[in-house]
Amino acid sequence: MHSSPNDATHQGNSAPLKRAMSTRHLVMISLGGAIGTGLFLGSGEVIAQTGPVGAILAYLLGGIIAYMVMLCLGELAVHMPESGSFGAYAKRYIGPGTGYTITWLYWLTWSVTLGTEFTAAALLMQEWFPDSSMWMWTLVFGALVFTLNMISTRWFAESEFWLALIKVVTVIAFILLGLLAIFGVLGYAGQETAPLFSNLTAQGWFPEGLFPIFTTMLIVNFAFSGTELIGVAAGETKDPAKNVPKAINTAIFRLLIFFVGTIVVVTCLLPHQEAGLAAEGVSSSPFVTVFQHIGIPYAEDVIRFVIITALLSAANSGLFAASRMMWSLSYSKQLPAMFSRVNARGIPYIAVIVTMIGGMPGLLSEQFAPETIFTNLLGIAAFTMVVVWMSICLSMFNFRREWYKQGKTAKDLAFAAPLFPIVPILGFLFCLITCISMVFDPTMRISFFGCLVFIGLCYASYYKFYHNKA
Repeated sequence: MHSSPNDATHQGNSAPLKRAMSTRHLVMISLGGAIGTGLFLGSGEVIAQTGPVGAILAYLLGGIIAYMVMLCLGELAVHMPESGSFGAYAKRYIGPGTGYTITWLYWLTWSVTLGTEFTAAALLMQEWFPDSSMWMWTLVFGALVFTLNMISTRWFAESEFWLALIKVVTVIAFILLGLLAIFGVLGYAGQETAPLFSNLTAQGWFPEGLFPIFTTMLIVNFAFSGTELIGVAAGETKDPAKNVPKAINTAIFRLLIFFVGTIVVVTCLLPHQEAGLAAEGVSSSPFVTVFQHIGIPYAEDVIRFVIITALLSAANSGLFAASRMMWSLSYSKQLPAMFSRVNARGIPYIAVIVTMIGGMPGLLSEQFAPETIFTNLLGIAAFTMVVVWMSICLSMFNFRREWYKQGKTAKDLAFAAPLFPIVPILGFLFCLITCISMVFDPTMRISFFGCLVFIGLCYASYYKFYHNKA
């Protein structure tokens, strides 16, 4: 499967990465990538802007979009399991310049996210230890995630499994306790009768109108981002034809249950304006408010601990994904060969180190207007992610048309996405609408145009340096 490390150094290029992951790891990596700040902190924002029923619809729609994209990805990943997958698919089925650009965009998504995850985790530690310095925590967390990624793929997958498990257990406990409170089994904030579901429509079905359902789609899609890690990890998975489709179905349905279940509980137990109160720190998470009302001791500390593990697990997955993208650019000779060198344990170590440095701009946010930088970094991460999703739908659409032209049928594929061509077309259009919705949000405009410039630069650099060599 892989050459000896001496071969790798000798060629200056690595052999394929090791296949050391099972379905259990794949499902947890994609859940781990997806259950993060988007759910613990972002969900309150969405509820406040759209109202209860609107938020439930927004997350359902987000889940359906994510599922369509993942089905497209599943078909491609089973047919061609590669590390750095979407870039490779876009290169082959859309065009080499697009493949190059998509790979860089995905790298940007995660290296930007790394900085925000470490900064947010450090801020949370400061709530516990007010006199400690941000830098110290950032370095501690950075070193931890870096080490987990450098030991081995197997270690990375195992650490991600346990970190993600903490979040998953918290979300399940939250939904179960919330439902018990809703049906009056548990007391809730001194209320005599159980809240049941009256809060959902207390102020009408759509108190804020229908438009916010679309304007919050970016936050919602970003909450589901991370599911596509299944595609990146496919190149390091045992028996992808069996494990990838299984992981996609399991991950999406669990996410829908977690996200929609969480939103239902929050909106039944809190008036929607209260869900996204702009209080500082964790205390603004609807999770804390609900746990406190149910009377769980140390609710704030528990949730703070969970959010820190959530951030670290997202950073852990992110460093893995971004470094594999860099490895793939180098492996296909679009970056210097040193980036695809692997060590004896099959880790593309130079790519991991450089990506870690890419997370540094996020660390500056403490010194310069953290709010603005944080919002813009999130905007960049969300926008680039949705563009990558669009490329997955388009690649699969072109792949399937080519497949049919060769006289083959869907039955000849090891895994075929259902309802072709509806699934890739709808997936693409919904993602496009989400991207355009950024223009209507004044806080996101800078990131929107910044990303367009970055995409332009990627194409320009590809055609200037690599096009003639290809």
